Amino acid sequence: MTPTADSTANATLTDPLPLARDLIRCASVTPEDAGALAVLETALTELGFSCHRLRFEEDGTDPVENLYARLGTDGPNFCYAGHTDVVPVGQGWTKDPFAAEVAGDTLFGRGAADMKGAIACFVAATAQYLESRGAPAGSISVLITGDEEGPAVNGTKKVLDWLAERGETLDACLVGEPTNPMALGDMIKIGRRGSLNARITVLGTQGHAAYPHLADNPIPVLLRILTALTAERLDEGSDTFEPSTLTLTSVDVGNEATNVIPGEARAALNVRFNDLHTGDGVSEWIRQTVNDAADGAAVDVDIRISGESFVTPPGPLSDLVSAAVNAVTGRTPELSTSGGTSDARFIQAACPVCEFGMVGQTMHKADERAALTDLKDLTAIYRKVLESYFAA
Repeated sequence: MTPTADSTANATLTDPLPLARDLIRCASVTPEDAGALAVLETALTELGFSCHRLRFEEDGTDPVENLYARLGTDGPNFCYAGHTDVVPVGQGWTKDPFAAEVAGDTLFGRGAADMKGAIACFVAATAQYLESRGAPAGSISVLITGDEEGPAVNGTKKVLDWLAERGETLDACLVGEPTNPMALGDMIKIGRRGSLNARITVLGTQGHAAYPHLADNPIPVLLRILTALTAERLDEGSDTFEPSTLTLTSVDVGNEATNVIPGEARAALNVRFNDLHTGDGVSEWIRQTVNDAADGAAVDVDIRISGESFVTPPGPLSDLVSAAVNAVTGRTPELSTSGGTSDARFIQAACPVCEFGMVGQTMHKADERAALTDLKDLTAIYRKVLESYFAA
């Protein structure tokens, strides 16, 4: 069931659980919104935020709903960013993925960890802050997209462009991605590696397997190319990043016949690169390596860069978040640049940004879940972040 926009109107917004459950009950698999932003908008409006629903689309892409909300008009503007879209359900669930069931001390559902639980915690933290401190000496804003788990072309980047056109700035941003590997308080992300995807197609000539001299088999050429690309490491890592990686994600000839030499052979790969490289530099290396290994064979290479590597050096924002984490959990979080990409790659061009959210062990998995104690503690961390930021 998709909740109506007023389903949280009577909920106690200082408690993250009701809002987290309402959000999870929205089957917002990218690019569907399924009512999630309406639920969030209702909660934020109740707290006094001015809300803007922003819909963006491009030719050949799905339209995406986004939300930007702001409480206050003065600076500094502290922003919380995230996404209400979730990955497909997949197989193996023992709970209804969109029922938001609480079993014992655990909340189950798609998005509980990544990252509807964190969004609910931020709303609850803001509600607690306003209840105890009143309006901040500045502004609190919330930037939420429905496009993070997908192509990420009609989401956060375009909201940031919209803000720039309005002359509106962000001064600091905390993204609620599930950054903790094992326990709440393990890790804060202060940067991410860059990412690109490449598709390689070798063109040959189809023919009978018994007469290979009458065909041009593309498979040996593709094997030479893949061997060359995976022959050595891109680097050994840098001062702030782990080593870059090249991972083969698909090899396919689409051939079910046993007596036919295929006319094409295809492969796909993903590169996660650190600050020793740029997307253009890695792209050029791939193209040159493919060209050398192809040795004159007809090859098409399509490369798409998802984002460049970035790092927000340790400083006021990461210190503030680390102190809040330590105060609540007793842990000193590692400052890390590991893992995949996030929308922080867009936000880093606008203001200092770091990421901290739920435990990520079950994100994208069956029976995704969040401990109720983690929801409570994450809310307390986010509240302390606001208190410290606006006390500065």
